[in-house]
Amino acid sequence: MDRISLGKKAEEVAARYLQSQGYRIMERNFRCPLGEMDIIAEDNDVLVFIEVRSKRSSFLGLPQETVTWTKQQRLRRLASYYLKVKQAWHKKCRFDVLGILFDQENRVMSLDVIKDAF
Repeated sequence: MDRISLGKKAEEVAARYLQSQGYRIMERNFRCPLGEMDIIAEDNDVLVFIEVRSKRSSFLGLPQETVTWTKQQRLRRLASYYLKVKQAWHKKCRFDVLGILFDQENRVMSLDVIKDAF
């Protein structure tokens, strides 16, 4: 399974997990001129912008640790754009990072969510 296919599988696993936790998925792969947001969901009354990260090994760190400061800034700009387009400035918001570690057979070994990650 190549990197792109693994990423798509990770986003599917993430969406199913979030729904099982009571999140309501609003958007998947929201694209705009500023880039792409993996998942946008509601958790009760909070609009959650979710970055999904996956890896096959934790040798060089966990997947959720790979969200750099630059990526965080890009996601903040994307969220602002989304709020403007959807006229949702009144909503409470947060950024979550969901990390999925797969084994060599592409089975989920761990799934961790960092709520309010940045």
